[in-house]
Amino acid sequence: MTETETRLREFESDLVVESYEVVAEDVVAVTLVHPQGEALPAWTPGAHIDLILTPEITRQYSLCGSPADAHRFTVGILNAPNSRGGSRHVHEAVSTGSVIRIRGPRNHFPLVASPRYVFIAGGIGVTPMLPMIAEAEAARAEWTLLYGGRSEASMAFIDQLRAYGDRVTLLPGNDVALMSAALDDRIGTPRPDTLVYTCGPEGLLGAVEARCASWPTGSLHLERFAAKATEGAVDTEFEVELARTGITITVPADRSIFDAVQDHGISVLGSCHEGVCGTCETVILGVDGEVDHRDSVLNDEEKASNESMMICVSRCRSGRLTLDL
Repeated sequence: MTETETRLREFESDLVVESYEVVAEDVVAVTLVHPQGEALPAWTPGAHIDLILTPEITRQYSLCGSPADAHRFTVGILNAPNSRGGSRHVHEAVSTGSVIRIRGPRNHFPLVASPRYVFIAGGIGVTPMLPMIAEAEAARAEWTLLYGGRSEASMAFIDQLRAYGDRVTLLPGNDVALMSAALDDRIGTPRPDTLVYTCGPEGLLGAVEARCASWPTGSLHLERFAAKATEGAVDTEFEVELARTGITITVPADRSIFDAVQDHGISVLGSCHEGVCGTCETVILGVDGEVDHRDSVLNDEEKASNESMMICVSRCRSGRLTLDL
């Protein structure tokens, strides 16, 4: 079994809400434990889990507790005003003692070892930064955090972060000019042996990407809430051989691989259907043509390797794919 195949074998279980705590305006921290007290799968900073809230609603949330705690998963969840229903469900229907089915953990945003880090978070994007900062601190790496939000009251975990002193800069108020100046100061000039990690709304990520364009390849690591727009993409029909099932299907120009597979009565895991969560990642066994990777999960190196793809959004250009399905 390859490393990719091993990574795609996931834990799934019902967990119990041990605690449900308001940690900022419209933000709750939910801690989950196994009902029989069993240990949960190990995870590393940057990982997230799926919360299977209803048969129709599965959402992904970053783990923000301690990887050293083998018995608890903690996630921070914002009651987003434009939510598709996941965060609203958590805020309205979940409480201490609730049972939630989870899947994962899964990590497409891992912390790479480095002597220096610049962490940049916007709003609830701070959640994956918490265990990253703790790991950087344990490794005695140099680091700073720039954390912006709508207001101080809306910014989660700031009491925990203030314990780090002046390495943490808080920018409440969504002041674009202040954030722009702070980004220029932190990442306007490439720095040696330094990695940049960012998570937050698309406006912030775009600003960080623009400033890191001149940095060495691999310096910037980011995680998106929504898929990045694919410019100039053209959808065409292609064939997919399902190696385990033994059939070949045609994927029409107006259907995804995920939908086409389900149309043939074959069950596949999926969640966001936008190429951001990684749930539908599928091993590629062969490709005749060019894989059109459209997700915001795999990095450039992983995409170039063509070992796996997100079948909810990615396609094949004028060719044929063989997938481990």
